[in-house]
Amino acid sequence: MFRDRKDAGVKLAAALRKYRGEDLVVLALPRGGVVTAREIAEFLGAPLDVFIVRKLGVPWQPELAMGAVSETGQVVLNDNIISAYNIPREQVDRAISTQKKEIERRLQAYRKGMKRMPLKGKTVIVVDDGIATGATMKAALSAIREESPGKLVAAVPVSPPETCDALKLMTDDLVCLEIHPFFTAIGSYYYDFEQVQDEEVIRILEEMARTGRRETASRSEDPPKSSDVIISADSVTLEGDLQIPRGARGVVIFAHGSGSSRHSPRNKFVAHALRTEGLGTLLFDLLTAREDTLYERRFDIGLLTERLIAATKWLKKSPEGEGLAIGYFGASTGAAAALRAASIMGTEIGAVVSRGGRPDLTGDEALRNVKAPTLLIVGGLDRLVIELNRGALESIRAEKKMEIVPGATHLFEEPGTLEEVARLATGWFARCLQPAVKR
Repeated sequence: MFRDRKDAGVKLAAALRKYRGEDLVVLALPRGGVVTAREIAEFLGAPLDVFIVRKLGVPWQPELAMGAVSETGQVVLNDNIISAYNIPREQVDRAISTQKKEIERRLQAYRKGMKRMPLKGKTVIVVDDGIATGATMKAALSAIREESPGKLVAAVPVSPPETCDALKLMTDDLVCLEIHPFFTAIGSYYYDFEQVQDEEVIRILEEMARTGRRETASRSEDPPKSSDVIISADSVTLEGDLQIPRGARGVVIFAHGSGSSRHSPRNKFVAHALRTEGLGTLLFDLLTAREDTLYERRFDIGLLTERLIAATKWLKKSPEGEGLAIGYFGASTGAAAALRAASIMGTEIGAVVSRGGRPDLTGDEALRNVKAPTLLIVGGLDRLVIELNRGALESIRAEKKMEIVPGATHLFEEPGTLEEVARLATGWFARCLQPAVKR
């Protein structure tokens, strides 16, 4: 079961990670496929467009496809259905004519007269939110193949096996997460499968177009300024990695969890996603190498908080951090330190995100004093930590939200779960972090 179309998209994106770095175009089959495809396009850093295909339903049973027609005029008919139901040719032609008119309406609504991006030589990933007979996907693939893509890939969350077998013959790669031999309706594999409206499709396409322009511009500019830094904290020095993209409006300081360091692969993954969105990142060691060998130091929230505040003050005084809004991203025990530091720093901290955190170690008084908008992200299978976060959430008086990632354990090692963390964190920081006012 998928939670919703976004959840299916996140999981598909993880399965398609091998295509990162290729010359990509993601094409969605509207309407439902657009919601799923957005997650894939964002994760792969690819432009998103639609390819409009309309199902030709049996006149007295519209959900049953007797074929499909694409925006390029390609018609694919299911002769077995037409024959079995003895459907007259004039009814088939009438259905084709009706759906061509609907395609024209959608082309105007979705693209507003603009041409679809060229596909020749590119890796094209065609996405839908599920397929049954596969009529619409087949029509889309047939039409797209005529435009000579370098590689043609179909990606769907769920399908019956016979449809998958047919699509494999039409593609260079087929990615299907769930193949069910006793297939029912696509919606039965989702908890939430509400109909997608034109307004949502248009909004997603417009947002992705703006993002695409921003990504194209950033790729042509200088890479993020990256530097190894040394942060003084009382009698010790702490090593860090500071990266500030050109034009950054904020920077996120990472507080790692017990037994981890600035080299945490999970934190580095999230940091990369933040920099893609135009936010700077500072990953640093909360403890020295010697201190990290002492188990009790790893859980000394007071000490970790002092180190995080020292790093914050250092960043604010540095030339790179001048004028930038500051946020905290904390994991495990680091989340407790981030929240306690935020309670002390007050409005100087613009946002806090916790991943699999232990906010219960922060202390109720500190939680009540947090002023920054706070997002708590917890794995759906991390049941004890879910309850600890729920308890802490009640104490926080600032803007707050808790997101549970389905199927994730404490370390978010399951396919697609860390990508969902990155997406949630990026959205939270991008909304909350505004450039600091210079005094």
